[in-house]
Amino acid sequence: MKLSKYLLTTMIMLSLAGCSLFGGEEEVIQVAPTPKVDNQFPIQKIWSNSTSGNVAIYSLLGPINYDNAVYAASRSGQVKAIDLSTGGTLWNVDLSNSSLFRSQTGLFSGGVSVDDKYVYVASERAVAYAIDRMNGKLVWEKPVKGEVLARPVPTEDKVIIHTANGYLQGLNRDTGEALWDTALEVPALSLRGNSTPVVAHGAAILGDDNGHVNAFFVKDGQPIWQQRISQPSGSTEIAKLNDVDMTPVIEGNVAYVIGYNGNIAALDLSNGQIVWRKELGSTHSFAVSNDKLFVVDQDDNVLSVAKKGGAILWKNADFLHRQLTDPVIYQNYIVFGDFEGYLYWLNSENGTVVAKTQVSSSGLISKPLVVGNRLIVQAKNGDIYAFTKE
Repeated sequence: MKLSKYLLTTMIMLSLAGCSLFGGEEEVIQVAPTPKVDNQFPIQKIWSNSTSGNVAIYSLLGPINYDNAVYAASRSGQVKAIDLSTGGTLWNVDLSNSSLFRSQTGLFSGGVSVDDKYVYVASERAVAYAIDRMNGKLVWEKPVKGEVLARPVPTEDKVIIHTANGYLQGLNRDTGEALWDTALEVPALSLRGNSTPVVAHGAAILGDDNGHVNAFFVKDGQPIWQQRISQPSGSTEIAKLNDVDMTPVIEGNVAYVIGYNGNIAALDLSNGQIVWRKELGSTHSFAVSNDKLFVVDQDDNVLSVAKKGGAILWKNADFLHRQLTDPVIYQNYIVFGDFEGYLYWLNSENGTVVAKTQVSSSGLISKPLVVGNRLIVQAKNGDIYAFTKE
């Protein structure tokens, strides 16, 4: 069973509030109001486009860029190529199985990936797809080992798929043929979402739902090492959750990772040994600068962490439980969105909020995309926007 971040937050609030039913003191998690901000610079919307989103479903679908085009997908099965400069539609394809007599949406999830030849998407129906990047024609459609909640990862002649039931698969990128698979242990209860692998030095590095970070050879799926960074603890099933759902950050011979109810850590990429480790939990991927990691923790605090040693340099607690997106670095600012559809800019040196704008009342869940001086955002309702800082 996988719990979405929204469902988990609700369960925690209900469990804490429920103490009053038995004569105890009532404790309720409060969602911080959106901070009041006097924008230090104007934010300009350059263009907008749209896909068929679903505001009732928790989905991390977000756009990606390649060669002056933005590629985006909707949960229903729509995949779109958008001109980066103008926002115009280059091609649009519907991969759902809907017809006059049947309506079956694609249930796309996790995100879109792209390389020099193909656009890749995958679904909760345990199907992966490759689409010709230039014209939107379907190249192949193949079943995989389970529902896919992470982005497919293209690398050389393969595409790597991480499924929610714990399989890592290597497919031929031109045909979709299954080349190898390996299984990771999956607990009975976990957060909804999975780690997107990152490929470095011929290895796929990814987290699992049992608190580990793993390395596998891309050529054949054979394991290289496994390291635990999050340990189950606490007296409730929720407190024992220890998923590593983020995308690891690889720099040189170091992998930076973080786990829910666990730790942030730097690992030696060659053997998985811990270089340093600090207590800090999250499901979010990092934004990374030359010497800092910018982290949204599991309570939606925003922190700056030193790459060397893991010291916390600053912490902004203005966004508690606002269900933030992964952060990104845009110019010299930290940018992220929230469940009410606000987009925020923070000063990367001290964490102060310097600007905000409301993108869409449907909310923001997926990570913003930075392409040059453009910031691309996909809202829950499927609308896609490009912004720039003037």
